[in-house]
Amino acid sequence: MASPRTITIVALSFALGLFFVFMGTIKLTPRLSKDAYSEMKRAYKSYAKALPGLKKIGITSVLLRKIIGSLEVGCGVVLTLVPGRPKDVANFLLLLVMLAVLFFHQLVGDPLKRYAHALVFGILLTCRLLIARQGDDRPEREEGSREEQHVNDQEKNKVKQS
Repeated sequence: MASPRTITIVALSFALGLFFVFMGTIKLTPRLSKDAYSEMKRAYKSYAKALPGLKKIGITSVLLRKIIGSLEVGCGVVLTLVPGRPKDVANFLLLLVMLAVLFFHQLVGDPLKRYAHALVFGILLTCRLLIARQGDDRPEREEGSREEQHVNDQEKNKVKQS
């Protein structure tokens, strides 16, 4: 039977992956929701206006929206379907995207209800990453404790023999 840690990581990966595929698709095409797509276009125009440095380096609001949408779709697919380490990389990239989105919302002065989803999903991505990384540290600790136990056993044997 799978451990609770494994079930948690799989469930979070799948749910977060689907969410980001959905949200990224909304940013890229009006096929899912014309209203949401129009709202994304408007929001990214305000983000680009608030950051004039983007225009200086050639990033328009359309390009910014497409870059973020593509990252969300790509990383969402990886979180949903690809096993192993690539999930952690995708998780980290999505966490950076969420931080950027939170920055954009703060920059234009949006109320909390406009960016609460980014905050919640940023927290979920952080939790998923921490849980996934926690398992990598455990074998090292177990090896260290086994070595310590072996040394302790040897010392006990020395005391008994004397």
